Amino acid sequence: MRSRTTLEDVARVAGVSRATASRAVRGGELVSPVALEAVRRAVEQLGYVPNPAARSLVTRQTDTLAVVVPEDDARVFSDPFIAQAIGGVAEALAHTPKQLVLLMRARGQENDRLLPYLRGGHVDGIVVLSHHRDDHLERELAALHLPLAFIGRPLEPQLAVPYVDVDNVAGGRLAAEHLLAAGARRLATISGPLDMPAAVDRITGWSEALAEAGVTEVARYEGDFTLVRGEELGARLLAEHPEVDGVFAANDLTAAGVLHAARAAGRSVPRTLRLVGYDDTQLGLTTHPQLTSITNPGRDLARRATRMVLDQLAGQPAPPPIIITPVLVERASG
Repeated sequence: MRSRTTLEDVARVAGVSRATASRAVRGGELVSPVALEAVRRAVEQLGYVPNPAARSLVTRQTDTLAVVVPEDDARVFSDPFIAQAIGGVAEALAHTPKQLVLLMRARGQENDRLLPYLRGGHVDGIVVLSHHRDDHLERELAALHLPLAFIGRPLEPQLAVPYVDVDNVAGGRLAAEHLLAAGARRLATISGPLDMPAAVDRITGWSEALAEAGVTEVARYEGDFTLVRGEELGARLLAEHPEVDGVFAANDLTAAGVLHAARAAGRSVPRTLRLVGYDDTQLGLTTHPQLTSITNPGRDLARRATRMVLDQLAGQPAPPPIIITPVLVERASG
C-alpha cells in the first residue's frame, strides 16, 4: 500500500528546503518565483495534499467559516432569501481554502448548542443571518473575539458588531409610496416577526410614509416570514377588512400566501387588491400575477459580510456597517 506523500517528498523533488516548501504550500510568502514554481510542479507530480490537522496546528486556523442561522430547518430550507444568502457566502469563499459549515437551530431546541461548538475552536470566523432579539447572539458571539459579521442590523448597536444590511426603513417607505401612488387608500400590512430588526425597520418606514400622506392603515398583523402564515393572515385580513385595497407583505413568501388567500376569497390582484412584497426573490417571478417587490439582495449582502470576516482574519480592523439602498421592482401584483 502506497504511503502518503509528505512535505519532505515535495521539498526533495522541488530541490528546496522543507521550510521553503512549507511556505510555498501555505501561500508563497517570502518564496522566490522560481522556488514557488518548482514546488507547484512537485505538488502536482506527487499528488501532495496538505494535512489539514497539521496545518491547523501551525496556522491556528481551521479553514472553516460558520454561517449561523438561528432558525429551524423548515425556515432555513424554505426561505429563498436565506438560500440566496448561504449561496453568497459559498461564492465569496470559492477562491479561498475555507469551507462553509451551516449551523442552525434544530426544531424545538435553543441556541445553547451552537455556542459550545463555536467556542471549541472549530471555526475561524462567523457570519450570522436571520437573528432574533431572544437569541442573545450578538453579545454571546462578540465575547468569542472571532472575526464576525451580521447580515442585517444588530439589535444591540453599543456592541459595534460589523454588519451589512439593506435600508429597510427606506424599503417600507417605498412600499407605502408605491401603493398610494397607485390609488390605494385602504391599506394594511402583514409584518415579519417584530423581534427581528428587519421587520421593525420595514414597519417604521411604512408607518412614516402613511403618516406623512395623512393615511391611517386599516389593519396590521404580525406574521413570521412564511408562506403558510401569510396565507392564514391574508385570509383573516380579507375576511375582517374586505374594504382593503392595498397590502404590504413583509417578504415574498408572505406575499405569495396573501395571493393564495386573495384567490380563495375571490379577490382580483391587482384589479381590486394591490400587493407589494419584499426581497425580490425568484419566487416573485413564479406567482400569478408576478409580485411587485422591494429589493433585498441576499447574495450580495452575504458576499460583503463574508468579505468583512475574511478581512478581519487577514488582520484588518472591524469595518464600519455597509447599508444598501433598496429599489422597488414593479410587476403585475402592485
